[in-house]
Amino acid sequence: MEAKPILWIVIPCYNEEQVLPLTAPMFLHKLQELTEKGRISPRSRILFVNDGSKDKTWQIISDLAKQDEHFIGISQSRNRGHQNAVLAGLMEAADRCDITISIDCDGQDDINAMDEMVEQYWQGSEVVYGVRSKRETDTWFKRTTAEGFYKLMNALGAEVVFNHADYRLVSSRVLRHFADYEEVNIFLRGMFPLVGFPSSVVYYERSERLAGQSHYPLRKMLALAFNGITSLSVKPINLIAGLGVFFSLLGLAAAVWAIVEAILGHTVAGWASIICIVCILGGIQLISLGVIGQYIGKTYLETKRRPRYIISERTWEGAQRRWIEEEAEDKG
Repeated sequence: MEAKPILWIVIPCYNEEQVLPLTAPMFLHKLQELTEKGRISPRSRILFVNDGSKDKTWQIISDLAKQDEHFIGISQSRNRGHQNAVLAGLMEAADRCDITISIDCDGQDDINAMDEMVEQYWQGSEVVYGVRSKRETDTWFKRTTAEGFYKLMNALGAEVVFNHADYRLVSSRVLRHFADYEEVNIFLRGMFPLVGFPSSVVYYERSERLAGQSHYPLRKMLALAFNGITSLSVKPINLIAGLGVFFSLLGLAAAVWAIVEAILGHTVAGWASIICIVCILGGIQLISLGVIGQYIGKTYLETKRRPRYIISERTWEGAQRRWIEEEAEDKG
C-alpha cells in the first residue's frame, strides 16, 4: 500500500488576532477531512508563521498549539514581510513533511481547493498552483492593475502563472532544490516556476476577508510588483539601453538638422523647443538612473548575504519536540 503523504499547511500571519480564531478551526477541519479520506497522513500539521505581529497573534498561535497537536507555530524575530514569512514556513517544513500547501490566514482563498491540489499531487504533480478563476470581488482598479501586472511580468521575461498568488502545493523534493535559490530579494510566485518539475493548476474563487483589514494596501502591492520585476528580469535595463540608443540617434538627427538650418540661415530663436527637449530628456535620464539604481541596490543587498528570516520561537520546543523527532526518524 502506498504511504500517505505528510502535509503541512503553511500559513503566514501578521496582526491576525481578529481573523485567526475564525479560520484556524476551518484549517483543522480540512486537515481532518483529508485525513479521513485517506489522502494524507494523520501526522499532517498546520504551521502558523508569526511575522513579527504587534498584537496577540503569537499568543493565539501558542494557545492553539496547546489545545491540539495538529497546530504548531514559529515566530520570526521581527517583521520581514509576507514573502519571507512564507519562505520561513516552507523551509521549516521541507525536511519534516512530504508536501506543503501555503495559504493566507484571512480565509479569502477557498480551502476546499486543497482537495484537488492533493489529488493532483497523487497524480504526479509536484507543484500545484492555485489560480483565481475570476476577480469579481476586486474593485475595477485592483482587477485591472493586477491583471496588467501579470501580463507585464511575462512581457518582461519573468515566468509567472497568471492570477496566481501564493496559494500553492509544493512537494518536499521541490523545496529541497528551491533551497539552492539563496537570493535575498525573493518573489516566490515567480521563483517556483524556475525550479521546474511536473506542475498543474487548480482554479478557485476568492471570497471577501472574514475579519480584520487587509495588510496589503496599494503601496505594498506596487512595491511587491516592482520587486518581482527587478528580481526576476533584466529587461528594464535592456529597455533603458534601447531608449538611450533611440534618443541618441534622434539627437544626432536633430544636430544635423540644426547645422543644415544654420548654414542656410534659417535659424530662429527656439527657447520653447529647447526647454521641452531638455525637460523630456532630463526626466528620462532620472527615471533610467532610478531603475539602474534599484538593480545596483539589490546587488548590494545580495552581496551582504544577510539571513532572510530568523526564527525566535517554536511552539514545539519542549513538549512537542518528541513527535517532531519521531517524524524526522520515519522520513530518514
